[in-house]
Amino acid sequence: MKFTAAQIAGILEGEVEGNGDVEVSKLAKIEEGSEGTLTFLANPKYTPFIYTTQASITIVDRDFVIENPITTTLIRVDNAYKSFSKLLEYYNQVKMNKTGIERPVFISESASHGENIYLGAFCYLGDNVKIGDNVKVYPNVYIGDNVTIADNVVVFAGAKIYSETVIGKNSVVHSGAIVGADGFGFSPNEKGEFVKVPQTGNVIIEDNVDVGAGTTIDRATLGSTIIKRGVKLDNQIQIAHNVEIGENTVIAAQTGIAGSTKIGQNCMIGGQVGIVGHISIGDNVKIQAQSGIGRNVKDNETLQGSPALNYGDYNKSYVHFKNLPKIMDRFNTFEKNLKDE
Repeated sequence: MKFTAAQIAGILEGEVEGNGDVEVSKLAKIEEGSEGTLTFLANPKYTPFIYTTQASITIVDRDFVIENPITTTLIRVDNAYKSFSKLLEYYNQVKMNKTGIERPVFISESASHGENIYLGAFCYLGDNVKIGDNVKVYPNVYIGDNVTIADNVVVFAGAKIYSETVIGKNSVVHSGAIVGADGFGFSPNEKGEFVKVPQTGNVIIEDNVDVGAGTTIDRATLGSTIIKRGVKLDNQIQIAHNVEIGENTVIAAQTGIAGSTKIGQNCMIGGQVGIVGHISIGDNVKIQAQSGIGRNVKDNETLQGSPALNYGDYNKSYVHFKNLPKIMDRFNTFEKNLKDE
């Protein structure tokens, strides 16, 4: 897929300075640019590279001043970083503009779908599945009975969507994600054996949610596990049964959230955080990586540690913890001097 400088400038509402017919087919960092690649300059720290880059096209701010000879064609825009991001989005749309139904696939007679969809080879659509317009389902995806998928959703290869799941508009489910598996519900009997508690609920994913590769979201025991609008989930996250995650919360990789915990909106949760079940975490909470959360958390708290402390208290305590050997030496010396008196 090739684009000329003139075409790119048209997309970005920019101005070409150089050869408008030069073509590019790849993207590159400015320091690694080669012929046929497109790059950008937004951070002044990288300015020296514009005079050595071999990239065919470079996007720059309109007010960028050339101080030495260059070989790259420039596209001048209002904001180079935002324009490059816009171009990446456009490139992805073009690259992923697949339509049609490949063969073989299995589509239940009771399943239905909207217009302009893509179903990759070896997909499975169960009974009463409902898929909206412009949905893209990549190869080897399993979609169980009674699943509803709204418009403009993308489900990447190998994802598994269990029965009764609901996925809202403009959401993305990445490869290997599992949505709607049974929650971890077992009860000991009189022999001490663990007997499975039926998991009869579902998962609801609202609009504009991203579910990372390898992430698992368990169905509720009763009711729904709910991922609210705008939530962004990184790869390899475990979300247990009956959890609720509030709007626009972001969670980094390898975090585990136990059953029935409620997390508020606009929270930021770092990687490898462990959160116990049946607690509430307020709005605008920030949790540092590898923290352990075992209590209710109020709005606007920032936490670190395991078990987690207030972020400021943790940092003050950690200063003393690092000095603990010296403190103990001083204490032992003081104790010895007392005994000698």
